[in-house]
Amino acid sequence: MATLTRVKVKHASCGRMLGALSYVLQSKKVTFDGVRVETGHNCTPYTSYLEMMTTKQSFKKTDGVNFFHYVHSFSNKENITPWQANEIARELAERLFPDNECVIATHNDTDNLHSHIIVNSVSFRDGKKLHMSPTSLQEQRQVNDEICRAHGFSVLEPYDGQKRKKRLTPGEYRAAMRGESWKFCLMKAIDEALEYSPDRKSFILNMEYEGYEVRWDDAHKYILFTTPEGQKCRDRTLHDDTYLKENLEKLFAYRTEHGFTPQTPEPPEGWLAQVNSMGKLASDAVCLGKSVEKMMDVPSALKPFTPTDSKQKKRETLKKLAQGHKLRSEQDQDMNLTM
Repeated sequence: MATLTRVKVKHASCGRMLGALSYVLQSKKVTFDGVRVETGHNCTPYTSYLEMMTTKQSFKKTDGVNFFHYVHSFSNKENITPWQANEIARELAERLFPDNECVIATHNDTDNLHSHIIVNSVSFRDGKKLHMSPTSLQEQRQVNDEICRAHGFSVLEPYDGQKRKKRLTPGEYRAAMRGESWKFCLMKAIDEALEYSPDRKSFILNMEYEGYEVRWDDAHKYILFTTPEGQKCRDRTLHDDTYLKENLEKLFAYRTEHGFTPQTPEPPEGWLAQVNSMGKLASDAVCLGKSVEKMMDVPSALKPFTPTDSKQKKRETLKKLAQGHKLRSEQDQDMNLTM
């Protein structure tokens, strides 16, 4: 069975539309057996941005909501090829948006096959702009079910517009076909977004393209992720310290300093090369030790030093002070002052 989800896009500007098209049409994601699995409805994927912008400019409608973004996904248990998935998504776009330019890009680099549908909000025929009502997604899912049945694929329970209590919520809708934890799906989405993100801004955008909202600012201690189904999750509950705000900030600082090429692995000495059992970054002492080992003129070891009784007492007093202990007598205080 296939599910249809509308991606929540903040500030759906023309620039965001270009970013979304660039993201969904990446070769690594759409290539299957050496062939790109992508199609266009009323446009060509390669020139889709120029075609969509030409439509907007000809009708002088380049403000407001410039595009809509959908994800059409199949369960990993479904026996379907990328070409079949793309054909069904293309047919869905033709039914839902007959007079709008659409790009359908099928991604096969994850466990579940899914297609991204980018829709120009302005009709190329009459310049009318799309406006989505609160119930439009439910109606679009009904069309999706009809197409899936026609192609011999299973569907979820039929929707009942008369009885509200039988309507599936977005979370129930996606949970009905998902057999794994939504947190692990979130972690996988983060890993995939990190493969293409040189900095925090691009990471947030890449997460949004997959339907996830990210609240990451200086006013909050934790990063808050919101899934397409509405579940919220802080970075500290993701079972892996790699996703903590402080560690991701170090990652992007490292990438900024050393340069970053998408889809390339981090060098062995990179930002998280040494992680202890608590998931924290390696201490600076380890790096210092490696540097010392490379030096040719390492000094010889010092001879053992045996302190006198008075010096030993002073050393013990300093040690207590360093550990936060209070001095027990005025004599100790005087000793501290004389040192």
